[in-house]
Amino acid sequence: MLFAYGRGRCWNIKSTLSCQGSGGRLRFEQSFEFMRPYDERLDHLLARAARVFADKGYHPTTMRDLSAASGMSLAGMYYYVRGKEDLLALIQERCFAQVLEGARRAVAAATDPQEKLQAFIRHHVDFFAHHMAEMKVMSHETSPRSVGAIKRRYVDLLESVLKNAAPDQSSVDRSAATYILFGMMNWIYNWYDPAGEIDPARLADLMASIFLGGFVETHSEAK
Repeated sequence: MLFAYGRGRCWNIKSTLSCQGSGGRLRFEQSFEFMRPYDERLDHLLARAARVFADKGYHPTTMRDLSAASGMSLAGMYYYVRGKEDLLALIQERCFAQVLEGARRAVAAATDPQEKLQAFIRHHVDFFAHHMAEMKVMSHETSPRSVGAIKRRYVDLLESVLKNAAPDQSSVDRSAATYILFGMMNWIYNWYDPAGEIDPARLADLMASIFLGGFVETHSEAK
C-alpha cells in the first residue's frame, strides 16, 4: 500500500549553518521534515496542503507554494507524493475514511432510527466543523477514482439510516433526500464559523430538527 513503508520511523535531524546579514550572523536552521516521525510529517503536509488548496484553489497552487506553506523542501514532499494530484487524493481519502468510520460508530451507538439519523448529522457537522479547509477542498474539487468507493459507502450508510427512519418513503425520494441533507451539511464551509455564536453541536441539532420535522411544519404547529 502506498506510504506503508517506513511507518513509525523517526528521522535524524539535519542541521545547516548559514551566514546571513551584514554582521555575518550565524543562523542555525533545522529542516522540519527531518524532525518528525513519518506519520506526523505526512499529516502536517496534508493539513497545510488542504489549507492552501482551500484558500488559493487547487489548480493555481504549485508545489513551491505547498513547500513554502508546509516548511518542507520539494525533495521532502516528493518523498511522499509524486505531485499535488497525489496530495489531493490523500486529503480526500483520509477525510472520507475518517468521517465514514466515525459515522458508523455514531450510528451504531444510537438506538432508534431517528436517533441514528441525528447521530449521523451530529457527527458529520462536528467532523467538518473541525476540518473546514478539507471540507472546502472535498466540496470544490473532483474526487479521484480511489475516493469514489469510500464516498459510495458513506452515501449508502446515510441512505440506510433514512430507510429505517422513513420506511414508507420511496427509494427515489430517499436518494434525493440523502443528497439534500448532504448539501445542507456540506455547504456550511461557505458561511459557518465554529468559533461563532452557534457551536457545532447546536448547529447539528438545528439541522436535524429542520430535516426531521420540516422547518415550515414545525412553525405551523407551534402557532
